[in-house]
Amino acid sequence: MTRFPVTALRSAEIETPDLEASIAFYTGPWRLTLVERRDDAAYLRATGDDAYVLALYRGPVSALRSVTFRAADAAALEEIAIRAVAEGAEILAQSLLTDEPGGGSLLVLREPHGGVLRFVHGDGRHADGAERPDLAFRLAHVNINSVDVDASARFYERALGFKLTDRSKMMAFLRCNADHHAVVLAQASVDGLNHIAFLVPDWESVMRASGRMIDAGHGIGWGVGRHGPGDNVFAYFVDPLGVVVEYTAEVLQVDDAYVVRGPSDWVWPPGRTDQWGIAPPKTEVCKAAQLAVLHAPFPASAP
Repeated sequence: MTRFPVTALRSAEIETPDLEASIAFYTGPWRLTLVERRDDAAYLRATGDDAYVLALYRGPVSALRSVTFRAADAAALEEIAIRAVAEGAEILAQSLLTDEPGGGSLLVLREPHGGVLRFVHGDGRHADGAERPDLAFRLAHVNINSVDVDASARFYERALGFKLTDRSKMMAFLRCNADHHAVVLAQASVDGLNHIAFLVPDWESVMRASGRMIDAGHGIGWGVGRHGPGDNVFAYFVDPLGVVVEYTAEVLQVDDAYVVRGPSDWVWPPGRTDQWGIAPPKTEVCKAAQLAVLHAPFPASAP
């Protein structure tokens, strides 16, 4: 089996121009739990053991601040730093002991397309982590927009040790463990955030969580349906500040025997947008939001 220097997607960190509204949404209908509140930041956990899965920071506009992965060990942090610099990344911080919930040692870098990636080792976990019906257990994946998907995919493979699992016409799917993908790279006119996916226990949880969102006045932006690559059930929503988030379940589990498929393998009949053929077309609001959240400038003092 492949040894991955990165073992999991841990958290996403976003900036929001209305911190209170974002906290209300993610602790309200989205049902995350507030772990810690600071003047200009809030950290929220899912039901799993990650210290937090989403950090909200006050900022001028909605923006992707960073994505945080868990490294295999301290040696992996060193390995990632060396390989990332060789592939054009800039190191922003190394061997940084963070005071964020969970703590741990951080490596922070800016990849060649401007996104900030963080790698943590030795972070603490919640002792009460467990799956609960209809609630997010952990992050499933992040989907990142790129003006050059193939170049971005090469960076994840060569610098970070990810493996390509599938390539559709517009997207590259990459894994760092048995999940079919932890990162999806989407061809786009801008670099930034496409969406953040939260894993729930099963397809019925996707349905019931979606019903809860509709009851709270948040319509489905795309779905419910089942994706092709990854075979996961999905439902997309747009949060009040324009960030696209997804409930997903039943992500395909793969190993080194998995055969990578290409664009010709992922073609639906006309009018179909998912594997089942039941998902209606994506709303215009959702499509616009998937291109509107760019990478945030990363302050030198940020962890």
